[in-house]
Amino acid sequence: MIVGILGGGQLGMMLAEELHNLNAKVICLDPNPTCPASFVCDEVIVAEYNDLNGLKELGMKADVITYEFENVNANHLKHLNENYNMKQGISVLFDSQNRIREKTIANQFGLNTPKFYPINTLEDLEKGIQFLGFPCVYKTATMGYDGHGQILLKEAKDIQQVKRYLDQEGILEEYVSYDFETSIIMVRSIDKIIHFPLTKNIHRKGILDLVVADREEPIFKKIINASYQFMKQANYYGILTIEYFVKGNQFYFNEMAPRPHNSGHYTIEGCTTNQYRELARYLLDQPLENPKLISPTIMKNILGNDLENIKDLNKSEKIHIHMYHKEEMRPTRKMGHITFSNLKYEEYVHNYKSVLDKE
Repeated sequence: MIVGILGGGQLGMMLAEELHNLNAKVICLDPNPTCPASFVCDEVIVAEYNDLNGLKELGMKADVITYEFENVNANHLKHLNENYNMKQGISVLFDSQNRIREKTIANQFGLNTPKFYPINTLEDLEKGIQFLGFPCVYKTATMGYDGHGQILLKEAKDIQQVKRYLDQEGILEEYVSYDFETSIIMVRSIDKIIHFPLTKNIHRKGILDLVVADREEPIFKKIINASYQFMKQANYYGILTIEYFVKGNQFYFNEMAPRPHNSGHYTIEGCTTNQYRELARYLLDQPLENPKLISPTIMKNILGNDLENIKDLNKSEKIHIHMYHKEEMRPTRKMGHITFSNLKYEEYVHNYKSVLDKE
């Protein structure tokens, strides 16, 4: 079987590795001929994500298509979905492309979200602030990731920072002073839904820094049940990640992504099966396996700023370093990740944090 992946980043690379383990061939489409997935895939179609001819070529060559990159022209996706085998469909992809749309759907199917207000003009922004009060968070409705296009508004003077974004659709959200952030990664086939152990996600300067898969929090069962119901009622299949803010005994939908997720890298060494393998099984019509945590696991993102610090890391059987083969280094670009097996968070802080967080 040949699987086509729309996007050739590190998520596509790790998915391709698992597809090969299951004896499938892989073609990816990416504008960069030396993208991370190119080191693994059987073929790379070099084309922009909105190049309809390139997308058609991917569709004709592949038996089934998936995506590791969300922001593709909706009309082009519609063409792919109508003419080729996009097993997950495109409704979940379309819904996740816009923060207003995804939060509206989350509310519709039973998930709490922070209060929000759609923003298109300066007048909308002023009305939204009256509705929500300070502090609140402005986000662009599309294309925001790793803190891009997000501004915390603490007082009236902060409005000036938002004005440069008012030529596009945005959203103003209630600021939730949460205890921690978590994410659930689910895979749904016709027969069942599975999920990976929930984590605590720790950010640094707006970018995911650490994922802690350690102990089961009491609220996790409620989150799992609500997430399963949401996925069923929204009629989504395939892989879906939902990020939540947790405050006391309440949890709030933050955002979702219908692809493998940065917070799930830990599953490669930390669980009995991983997010890429289960997505591969779904795509290849193979039975899904219920994942279990093998031992306490920590995952740390390696940004461009962190590359020098890795050299000072004492190697051991607990440490698994994954690099993404990215040619261009940027200070906040994700260049790889480290997984620490059989390690609790307190041990990480004591033994590794000072080495890896050096400025």
